[in-house]
Amino acid sequence: MLKIDKILCPMDFSEFSVKAYEYAQSLAKHYGAKLYVEHVVQSLTANYPYFSFPEAMSDIYFDLSEKAESELKELVKTHTLDGIQPEFVVERGPVPDGILSFSEKQSVDLIVMGTHGRQGVDHLTMGSVAEKVLRKARCPVLAVRRPAHDFVVSGRAEKDPVQLHRILFCHDFSAHSDRALTYAVSLAMEYGAELTLLHVLEDFPHIENLEQETEKLIRKIEEPIPAEARQWCTVKSVVRVGKPYQEIIQLALESHTDLAIMGVRGRSSLDLALFGSTTHRVLQLGPCPVLAVHI
Repeated sequence: MLKIDKILCPMDFSEFSVKAYEYAQSLAKHYGAKLYVEHVVQSLTANYPYFSFPEAMSDIYFDLSEKAESELKELVKTHTLDGIQPEFVVERGPVPDGILSFSEKQSVDLIVMGTHGRQGVDHLTMGSVAEKVLRKARCPVLAVRRPAHDFVVSGRAEKDPVQLHRILFCHDFSAHSDRALTYAVSLAMEYGAELTLLHVLEDFPHIENLEQETEKLIRKIEEPIPAEARQWCTVKSVVRVGKPYQEIIQLALESHTDLAIMGVRGRSSLDLALFGSTTHRVLQLGPCPVLAVHI
């Protein structure tokens, strides 16, 4: 049984973080989790480390922290579900370090944060804060940017505004993928969603054996799914041939996926250098939020 007791939602007052907050509070409501809403005030010395600042700057820094907390409370107040009582946190220092430090200190189970998606030549570049958090967090991170298909109902509602109908889980039969599957099954059961299990065969050499191989893989994909899960959600399996990130994105578009879930290998600097990886490409080019699960 998956337990999510503490959720952290960093906010920078942008539309991306406001959207992430909708997701965070819905998950907190479903799992009965404590919700932290954090804003990090970055000092001037972080941007200009070689300059010295008068003591008066400390007073300005303190005032900014107080103002940030006030604005944070006001913003959240207009977007919060009945029954949700988030705890407000204002940290000082470099933004990604503040998020990572607080999440580790509080043993947070899940980080939900907005990412500033870009277009054109920068479409494969993620905001530096989100990138660092995704690489270094010790817990799963739900990255939310402006999706092509959104499962958040606009406007404030007394009931849950998040309508999660279709979840796509990307399975590669590795240890990190097995852990991510736990989250996929749990979320599908919580929301009564359709869960699609996808495996992509890359450079499959014997196309004449594809049907036989597909049947074998589907049995392998579905084997770990608990029988009781099917009482709460619909489960189906898909096997495709091609480049993993392309097939994941294509299926997400075709099925109007609300959420993609992917495992991420390890936490070493090599494994989590997401640039060029399947996870990073789906995060940047996919049509929906992505939950990245580390081991």
